[in-house]
Amino acid sequence: MQPSASSRVRQFEDGEQFQLLVQSVVDYAIYMLDPEGFICNWNEGGRRIKGYEDEEIIGQHFSQFYVEEDRAAGAPEHGLRMARENGRYEKEGWRLRKSGERFWASVVIDPIWKDGELIGFAKVTRDITDRHLTALRLEEAQKALLQSKKIEAIGRLTLGLSHDFNNLLTVIVNSLDLITIHQKDPERVDRLVQGAQRAADRGMLLTRQLLTFARGQSLAPEIIDASKFVAGARDLLTRSSGLDVHIEFSLADALPAIFVDTTQLEAALLNLVINSRDAFKESGTIRIGTGMIEERPADMETSGTQFVCISVSDDGPGMTDEVLQQAVQPFFTTKDVGRGSGLGLSQAHGFAAQSGGYLLIDTAVGRGTRVSLCFPTVEN
Repeated sequence: MQPSASSRVRQFEDGEQFQLLVQSVVDYAIYMLDPEGFICNWNEGGRRIKGYEDEEIIGQHFSQFYVEEDRAAGAPEHGLRMARENGRYEKEGWRLRKSGERFWASVVIDPIWKDGELIGFAKVTRDITDRHLTALRLEEAQKALLQSKKIEAIGRLTLGLSHDFNNLLTVIVNSLDLITIHQKDPERVDRLVQGAQRAADRGMLLTRQLLTFARGQSLAPEIIDASKFVAGARDLLTRSSGLDVHIEFSLADALPAIFVDTTQLEAALLNLVINSRDAFKESGTIRIGTGMIEERPADMETSGTQFVCISVSDDGPGMTDEVLQQAVQPFFTTKDVGRGSGLGLSQAHGFAAQSGGYLLIDTAVGRGTRVSLCFPTVEN
């Protein structure tokens, strides 16, 4: 005959039955502490995990299980105090077995109250060393993977820069050699000088990119008129665009002033012009313009701030959606080796953001690309 439900409840509530239940748990160390933290009793799981016999541990303070540095820092007392004040305390950390071996433990301490008086604590400890070590190994593997990616990225950067500088030096050296040969042909000499100058400008830009990447941008902003600044850089931008590229300027009058670092702005514009130039298979047109803009990035909060933009557009092949999503990432480039370091758009994007503005890219395959550097206006 099966015992009734009430009979089973009475059996379970019996102290002996409950003690049997607790002693049957071997994966958890369950023990009771008095209000000062001395061990009153514990279960078979405590003996298995800690390695002590009852007569060795009953009556001892539970801080005996803590490593020396945690005892010195007052961790055992802190755990009891937090449990008493907050109703529960949970923590993970190193604990000691009788043998002196360390293990990683998950600990829960609950206060035990009777008639409003604290009579002790229930403490449950679980050995989770395997899980902890697995997590550490995973973290180390992730760090190693990240380091590997960094090394790979630096390798790509170094390869690209070495080819870039080699090509630029070749242009300069060959131009100087040919100038010596064609001294009596002024038109030919002028073209050679322009080619060497463009190569020198590109080398200067690469150096700026490396300095920016290595130490970050330390800006020295000043108040300028965007249209006047672009007009002053017309010769440099035209020279950098190449002989087979037609460059047009459309500069608005009476724009509000902006507060930017002119050296970094010049480098950013050179980056954009060279990117447009490199997008052409043969010849093409680059348009540089200034003006006000209302468009904002989706993640930018709407405010009363007005923005002046300097845009560089081309009638090249444009970008695919996949390329556009990665365009401003450092080292990303679709150019052949020797034609770009992958820092151009990244530098322009970072400079605009650091100046309180933003960078917009409007592009589509077959429609060309327009990149706009937008900066907040300032009152004169």
